[in-house]
Amino acid sequence: MTTEDRWYVLRDLARPNAKNPAYKQLQAMPEMADCVFIPMKQRIFMEFGKRVVRFVPFMPDLVFVHKTKEELDPIVSEMSLLQYRYVRGGKQYEAMSVRAKDFEKFKEAVEQTDNVEYFSYDEVSPRLYGKHIRIIGGRLNGFEGRLMSKRGSKFKRLLIDLQECNLSAAIQVESEYIQLLK
Repeated sequence: MTTEDRWYVLRDLARPNAKNPAYKQLQAMPEMADCVFIPMKQRIFMEFGKRVVRFVPFMPDLVFVHKTKEELDPIVSEMSLLQYRYVRGGKQYEAMSVRAKDFEKFKEAVEQTDNVEYFSYDEVSPRLYGKHIRIIGGRLNGFEGRLMSKRGSKFKRLLIDLQECNLSAAIQVESEYIQLLK
């Protein structure tokens, strides 16, 4: 597998309340604007006595970049707030990455809706996983994953996993588009 078809997982070492974290610096670079993805969630802040809804990173230090390792190395060495995430348990230091095909599918699903819940694998227990499903029709047509069964929830959610980096996204789906797989 070549390095061109990978999304690298980086760490943003800036504090969560920093004015100019590394991911914003990356997004401001013209050659990097389309290559950076940060999982975002909605959060409510109080400003001057008013409630304001803003999107903030799900994990403040999680950044995905679609470049080759050779292109990323000078950027990572130049920016003191940015570093690679490494695979645990390996004998060699190996930079964590996700196959482009898997990541593009994950990214496309996440960008289809504003109401996304992110989970780490530690948070998603096997009892939350339901049946294996495929979405037929609608905005998520063709997506496959597991049906999330959350007790007391009125909504059905599709769990899409990124196994390489311990991340799952739960996306709300309409019941009429769900097809059960074996």
